[in-house]
Amino acid sequence: MKAIRLVRVGDPNPDLVDALVDPLAEEFGVPCSVDERRIDPLFALHPERRQAHSSQLLAELIRDDGGGDHLLGVTSLDLYIPILSFVFGEAQTEGHGAIVSYHRLRQEFYGMPGDAILLEERLVKEAIHELGHTIGLLHCDDWECVMASSHSVEGIDLKNWQLCTLCRAAISCVP
Repeated sequence: MKAIRLVRVGDPNPDLVDALVDPLAEEFGVPCSVDERRIDPLFALHPERRQAHSSQLLAELIRDDGGGDHLLGVTSLDLYIPILSFVFGEAQTEGHGAIVSYHRLRQEFYGMPGDAILLEERLVKEAIHELGHTIGLLHCDDWECVMASSHSVEGIDLKNWQLCTLCRAAISCVP
């Protein structure tokens, strides 16, 4: 991984996008920056579901990109893939693109008072998780590892935001 570029999909909160820069740079040991590019998600919105198709957004994110840097799309939109009712994010396994949404990471989604710190923690974990897939990491059996599979925010909350020893060892071999 040479560098990470964050790409806004729609109109995500700029403070949340900016909050990803330092933790991602620290965890992966590469520069991370917010790209000037912005993706208009209208083509991927499905009104009947009130969601955006994450695979379509991911394809647009990586379209015509040189492939040198890893790209992470960040959005506030509710994402789905056809076989699941929602996803927190999606990534190309051993590719260079991933997307994350903070729509369902917000406490307000569950009828609770907002919590900006918790939202940022969840988003960082999901961003590291999806970028981990782009460098070939699969879901980890260690429930505290950021690469553990999460189907709920409670599962995300249980994880650390770092890779476990085994996952870190696996990426030490990745160019």
